[in-house]
Amino acid sequence: MASSSYLLHLLILLLYMNMQALECASSLGNETDRVALLAIKDQITSDPLGALSSWNGNLHFCKWPGVACSTRHQRVVSLILQSLNLEGSLSPYIGNLSFLRSFSFANNSFHGEIPQEINHLFRLQRLSLRNNSFQGEILTNLTNSSHLTVIDLGKNNFVGNIPVDLGSLSNLDVLWLNKNYLTGNIPPSLGNLSSLTILSLAGNRLDGSIPNDLSRLSKLRYFQVSVNKLAGVVPYPLYNISSIDTFILGGNQLHGSLPWYMGVTLPNLELFWGGGNQFTGQIPVTLSNASKLIEFDVGSNNFVGQVPISLGDLQNLSWLSLSQNQLGTRAANDLRFLTSLSNSSSLKELYLNDNSFGGTFPSCMVNLTTNLRNLYIGRNQLTGSIPFGIENLVNLIGLSMEDNFLTGIIPSSIGRLSKLQGLYLSNNKFMGEIPVSIGNITQLNELDLSKNKLWGKIPESLGKCQHLSALDLSHNNLNGTIPKQVLSLNSLSQILNLSQNLLTGPLPLEVGTLINLANLAISWNKLSGEIPSTLGSCIQLEHLYLDNNRFQGTIPSSLSTLRSIQGFDLSSNELSGQIPEYFSNFPLLFYLNLSFNDLNGEVPKEGAFKNASVISVVGNKRLCGGLPVLQLPNCTLNASKKQRGSFLLKIALPTIGVVLCSVLVLGVLGVYYCKRSSKKKSSFNSSMGKFFMKVTYQELQKATNGFSSDNLIGVGSHGSVYKGTFDIDEKTIAVKVLNLENRGALKSFVAECRTLRNVRHRNLVKVLSACSSVDFKGNDFKALIFEYMPNGNLDKWLHSKKDGQNHLQNLSFTQRLNIAIDVACALEYLHHHCQPPIAHCDLKPSNILLDNDMIAHVGDFGLAKLLYEAGYSLSHNQSDSFAIKGSIGYVPPEYGLGGQTSTKGDVYSYGILLLEMVTGRRPTDDMFKDGLSLHEFAKMALSTQLTEIVDLRLFLGEGEADFNNVNDKKAKILECLNSIVRLGVTCSLESPDERMEMIGVIKRLQVVKDMFVGMNRL
Repeated sequence: MASSSYLLHLLILLLYMNMQALECASSLGNETDRVALLAIKDQITSDPLGALSSWNGNLHFCKWPGVACSTRHQRVVSLILQSLNLEGSLSPYIGNLSFLRSFSFANNSFHGEIPQEINHLFRLQRLSLRNNSFQGEILTNLTNSSHLTVIDLGKNNFVGNIPVDLGSLSNLDVLWLNKNYLTGNIPPSLGNLSSLTILSLAGNRLDGSIPNDLSRLSKLRYFQVSVNKLAGVVPYPLYNISSIDTFILGGNQLHGSLPWYMGVTLPNLELFWGGGNQFTGQIPVTLSNASKLIEFDVGSNNFVGQVPISLGDLQNLSWLSLSQNQLGTRAANDLRFLTSLSNSSSLKELYLNDNSFGGTFPSCMVNLTTNLRNLYIGRNQLTGSIPFGIENLVNLIGLSMEDNFLTGIIPSSIGRLSKLQGLYLSNNKFMGEIPVSIGNITQLNELDLSKNKLWGKIPESLGKCQHLSALDLSHNNLNGTIPKQVLSLNSLSQILNLSQNLLTGPLPLEVGTLINLANLAISWNKLSGEIPSTLGSCIQLEHLYLDNNRFQGTIPSSLSTLRSIQGFDLSSNELSGQIPEYFSNFPLLFYLNLSFNDLNGEVPKEGAFKNASVISVVGNKRLCGGLPVLQLPNCTLNASKKQRGSFLLKIALPTIGVVLCSVLVLGVLGVYYCKRSSKKKSSFNSSMGKFFMKVTYQELQKATNGFSSDNLIGVGSHGSVYKGTFDIDEKTIAVKVLNLENRGALKSFVAECRTLRNVRHRNLVKVLSACSSVDFKGNDFKALIFEYMPNGNLDKWLHSKKDGQNHLQNLSFTQRLNIAIDVACALEYLHHHCQPPIAHCDLKPSNILLDNDMIAHVGDFGLAKLLYEAGYSLSHNQSDSFAIKGSIGYVPPEYGLGGQTSTKGDVYSYGILLLEMVTGRRPTDDMFKDGLSLHEFAKMALSTQLTEIVDLRLFLGEGEADFNNVNDKKAKILECLNSIVRLGVTCSLESPDERMEMIGVIKRLQVVKDMFVGMNRL
């Protein structure tokens, strides 16, 4: 009995000691976790939302925001600090949270490498560092955490290969490695992840082929390898994984064909994106068996043949893109599959453009679902007419049928498409009158009916389209007068083009309502009467073309208000009177055609008239004077004025002689006075009455505080730029001082002076003067003086995370779009409105400066070329011909092969610039090598997820940037971005002949801008 009592007491004592040990261990563990959390907080350098402000001793760490502990031991089991705008690095103390099971720092701004200590977390199940700036290689010994079910490292800056050891994580369910800089092949060992349901490797630099081993992932549901450099044939066994619902392959170099049976073996398929590859063959007939299919996009491939008729069996199909292939045979039955698509009640987007579809426009088109929003069928080989019943597609927003062979009339029923915003029917063979009913489409933003055979009057009902920003009815046979209602549309901002028709009568006074219009063209009509004085109210006009009409009378004085005018054509009319002096005062005017009228008097010699290549006055027999190159007679007195001439000889001339002598004396005294006062007063004329001011070295030295480093705002290849201020009027300037010891600096100075002396444009950096002198040591000194741009250059805004005040710098989507338009306008001016044309040759973000209002100004013309014959320079010397002009990444490929300088080279640079503004990546980024370029990177993304490449900062201020919850507004923003990326890719094509002209670029960007503005109204 005593022995039993003894054993009982001993057991109680041991149990008590064990509890004490556990309590002690728990206490030590708690302290370890608290210290680790505080160490993690210490390496967070920015917490703008104050998310960690309560992480202190006043509150137990288990109650800190983002922290969750186990109930029994009070140890940290979950640390979730996502979407809090945190910035910093990840502390190695993370490895001390030994009970941690779930860890997420997603959607922040963490950087640096993942510490090796994270491998100590052997209990870890979920790891998410998505959407940060982590770098370095993915840790190879993550396999220590054998319980991992989720690894999400997407949207970071990880490099190197995908670790082979990841294939040993048998419990792994989700693996996101997308949008990094990973290289090498896809490890076949990933085929061992038997539990894997989601695999995303998109947006990296992976090469090689897709391993056959991945076909063993029998539970795979989401498979994404888009926007890489993968080649070869997709393993056919992958198409046998019946659980797959999302299959994304786009933007690679994959080839081969889609298996004919894929619709049978992928019964759960909802989304298939294979665009932007090199697939051939036909669209599988069995696709209709994939009854859950929602989106099918195989655009930009080489598919041929007929489209399966059975597609209409896909009841859930919402998006079908077959654009930019070789589908169709130009035969009559190419579009018969549309008959079956009328059964697809969910269809919203249908893109069939840029193929070889032939035959007549199918009447079954009108039976498609009323949910259809966009129908693109342009640039095919279609004949026939628009079928009656088109009004059935009541929810259409975009309707594009341009560049076909369509005939017949435009049905009046088209006016019932009340939601239509873009209607493009240009370059067909439509006849008849423009339906009055189009005026009922009050949401219409852009209407293009140009290059057809339309006749009759312009409908007055178009005046009801109060959102119309672009109207092009040119190159038709329209007659009658211009409706006052159309000219009262103050929404017109892009273009009103009525040229090449048979319009008669006067230009109505209501034209003065177009106060926002940039381009007005009514050339080659039969308009008569006087030019209305109200036209002077159109103060935003940049291009005005009234030529080849029958306008009479004098040129109105009210047009002096058109200070934005750049191109002005009044030729081939019946105008009389003198040339207005105010033409000399238009600062941006680069093209003025007054030829073949009945103008008289003296031709001015100031402003635009200083450059004979800018103006044309031929065919005016009563003009005189002007520049000698115009070869006009001197403005001498005729015989009918002999009596007055006698008076001048006897009385006026002696008087003038006395006056001239007086002026001469005063002039000598003035020069003497100026020399004495030159050290006291700057010659800078703050009124800027003349274009160039006179500036000395001494004044520049004083204005820049002795060219102090404190005033240094930029350093280039040929010199440095300083900020300066003149004492007299406190005008802030930028002074570019050439380093004449650098090879090419003097040539750059001459080129810039030669180029800038005659150019004037709102979006070019304004040159105030040039100084060619000697410094105080007797050394040659050359400098250019520009207007100061307080917001610096575009490069700093795109790539600098913080400014001097430690604030985040960012450009929103709206700002980037406006800057893109500004730069395009500057290039369009240089290429098409300067005589001779000018190629900039060094377009890049650092050469684009931003003023107070964030308006862009193109600068640095040190490499610019004047182009003479057929758009090419004749001023090359042999050495120059082999010198690549421009900056690495922006230089067009033909320059590297010795090709001649041309405006198309600038278009290439602009395309790269556009892609850089959208993606936030320089063309010289480390990821772009081994055949991958920014152009290819963007091109591949067009057929996959565009959100994988865009710079998410551009959404700040424009709306929610989280794309996991897609709504209509986000879709519209992405639609705008899609258009811009396509434009950038087109401009940066390898062949110069395939690139656009800048006028086309501007037109497309304006469409995007109007679409975006319209989106914000919704």
